[in-house]
Amino acid sequence: MNPIDILILSNGPGEVTTWVRPVVKALRQQLGDDRSLVRISVVLSPCPNASGKEVAITQSYPEVDRVQSAEYFWTFLFTGKTADNWDWRSKGVVVFLGGDQIFPVIIGKKLGYRTVVYAEWDARWHSLIDYFAVMTTKLAQNVSPKYAHKFTVVGDLMLEAAEVQEKQEEDSSTKEIIGILPGSKAAKLTQGVPLTVGIAEYIHRKRPQTQFFIPVAPTLDLPTLASFADPDSNPLTKAFDFPGATLQGNILKTTTGLSVELKQENPAYEALSQCCICLTTVGANTAELGALGVPMIVLLPTQQLDAMRSWDGLPGLLANLPGIGSSFAKLINWWFLRRKGVLAWPNIWAQEEVVPELVGKLQPSEVGEMVLNLLENPEKLAAIRHKLRSVRGESGAAQKLATLVKKAAEY
Repeated sequence: MNPIDILILSNGPGEVTTWVRPVVKALRQQLGDDRSLVRISVVLSPCPNASGKEVAITQSYPEVDRVQSAEYFWTFLFTGKTADNWDWRSKGVVVFLGGDQIFPVIIGKKLGYRTVVYAEWDARWHSLIDYFAVMTTKLAQNVSPKYAHKFTVVGDLMLEAAEVQEKQEEDSSTKEIIGILPGSKAAKLTQGVPLTVGIAEYIHRKRPQTQFFIPVAPTLDLPTLASFADPDSNPLTKAFDFPGATLQGNILKTTTGLSVELKQENPAYEALSQCCICLTTVGANTAELGALGVPMIVLLPTQQLDAMRSWDGLPGLLANLPGIGSSFAKLINWWFLRRKGVLAWPNIWAQEEVVPELVGKLQPSEVGEMVLNLLENPEKLAAIRHKLRSVRGESGAAQKLATLVKKAAEY
């Protein structure tokens, strides 16, 4: 085998954790760990959802050899040169795992590499891309016959979590554990922390045997997370009648005495698989919970209408403009809430509301009552779990994608 470079293009925190992670593992499993033969590089492009820690997360993957941050992307795109003047081998493959699909076209041409695009909902530039790894057969159905050979259905990369654990029913039958996923960025945490921990307090008062934990995102440290539960640093706690909580070691302790454990294992699949239900915001986490078959209630509070600024493309840029961004965010969110369809990934897969989505000026007591009803009627949770498993599709997408990359490298 001649030495090759594999260049992965990605962008936001969701793509880095749920797409890049399983793919680089699968690539090393299939292509080996000899860095003199196979070198894996990751170049990040700008993303409105970026947390600023994508480089550190990607560098923590032992399969990856080098990472370039998004701030240097445009120079690389137009000149082909990285900030550290990386060398490139004569043979290689550009793998698209997030961003704009024109990027692998341009970079592949500059480097003289084959291109492989992972496509969830849309596949573009059919004549200019060498291979498409698509999520569903629908993406390949209307393709011109002369390009059909480029398309391979690999499945959903977000479902890789399904291979990790299949024991939640057994564990949930002996423990009553609720996972809390309030988000990873300030826009969501400002409302998500007081709302979800407030819900936990409400449930705990009526079912003291219930345990709660938060799987802390790798982009967050514990003091920062805890600050969103502090009324002095987060005035929005008042909107949820949440009296506050303080950090004690790895425990978030509320004024009423509830202890919420903060788990920093990443990914937290084993802990999440033991939950009877989770309280979560929208995002990639709903795909991971769906893949694990864990029932959830998806929360989108609107007490602060300009808080949700994590939009892709032009809406995200407008919502984050200095000074006037707040007005744009309110307008965009108002329009979105009037027109929204399903938001959670399991509901998108099924094209129906498999798991409840609650949008509006939510309060801990009303959501708490909904959770209590589910806990007191386990057959309802079992029905949700069964439906999640039926819509999650096939796993193994990362291995199929790695096989396609290996094929692309053989030229």
